[in-house]
Amino acid sequence: MAKKRRRFGSIRALPSGRFQASFVGPDGRRQNAPHTFKTRTDADRWLVQVEADISRGVWLNENLGLQLFGEYARAYLRDNLKVGRRWEETCLRNLRLHLAPLLDKPLVTITPAVVRQWHGEALRGTGGRRSIAQSYSFLRAVMNQAVRDGVITRNPCQIPGATADRAKERQVATPTQVAELVAAITPRYRAAVLLAAWCGLRRGEVCALHLDDIDLQGRTVTVRKNRVELLEQPVAFDGDPKSEAGRRTVNVPPHVLPVLAEHMREWAGQQRVFVGRDGRPMRGDAIRQAFTRARAKVGMDCFTFHDLRHTGQTLAAATGATLADLMLRLGHSSPAAANRYLHAVAGRDREVAAALSKLAAHGDAAKLPRTIVVKS
Repeated sequence: MAKKRRRFGSIRALPSGRFQASFVGPDGRRQNAPHTFKTRTDADRWLVQVEADISRGVWLNENLGLQLFGEYARAYLRDNLKVGRRWEETCLRNLRLHLAPLLDKPLVTITPAVVRQWHGEALRGTGGRRSIAQSYSFLRAVMNQAVRDGVITRNPCQIPGATADRAKERQVATPTQVAELVAAITPRYRAAVLLAAWCGLRRGEVCALHLDDIDLQGRTVTVRKNRVELLEQPVAFDGDPKSEAGRRTVNVPPHVLPVLAEHMREWAGQQRVFVGRDGRPMRGDAIRQAFTRARAKVGMDCFTFHDLRHTGQTLAAATGATLADLMLRLGHSSPAAANRYLHAVAGRDREVAAALSKLAAHGDAAKLPRTIVVKS
């Protein structure tokens, strides 16, 4: 006589005539089906499917999947210790401005089709491309967490290139233009321009420098912190760099040292290299405003302070620096990130063409190099 299969879960008849199914999940808690059933047979079939999914390790808690995206996303920001305050502020802003159509949707209902529709409508709207790319990146990170939590089986964010910020190509200044900017800006900010242009420091890294970070004898500047200023709150603090590569010691070009030494004598504070007229840590916006006035004087209205960082790296590449050298100066941990700062230097291709003509003039293969070393 065949042994009767032990029933998984239980089924209960309701006063309404419908049936409710429940079972004890892998976490040891009894859970009800997210809906009731018209017949006992329907309820039993649902339990059979749940049992099969648990045995195959693919079962999802449907009740967890009913959490609203907005609530889950805010919890993700609150509980993720790797999220910095500036990025948290940016994500919360994007939740309000760009991700609002998804806030009240249960996680399980956010399918690839829903994401594509949201993304397409966002691009057709008035929002900036960079903030939309940031919003998509945040959405993808939250849904990745939902996969890890066993809420959904697959991340619905499947749009190729949606996280890319297709900003316009950054401008690169010539050494002469950098010198003109330095001459035009208020003397208190000259060293900041030179550190950005010739040492590759970010504005926040400049503002976070302390006196012992500058070694005039050793001709180096050491980056240990990054000054963070929140956009929607009057809060500023010294935070850690984005990665360990951000902590770095950069050699200062000799022509920068006299201006840096003058700054240390005339305008440095008791603890910090860059301070305002009140002696308090210099605000990044103060540098931005001073730079905006200086660029207007020299006719470089579309050139930004961050473009100085691009300029320095591009000119360093023109000297023959390797990608590893550039990663060190820039404080990047990946070649892909450093590559974004490399640009074709105006006139460089003409020099290459001239060199090729000189090579062709030899007319003798024996005079060509036996091997070619490619720097990377």
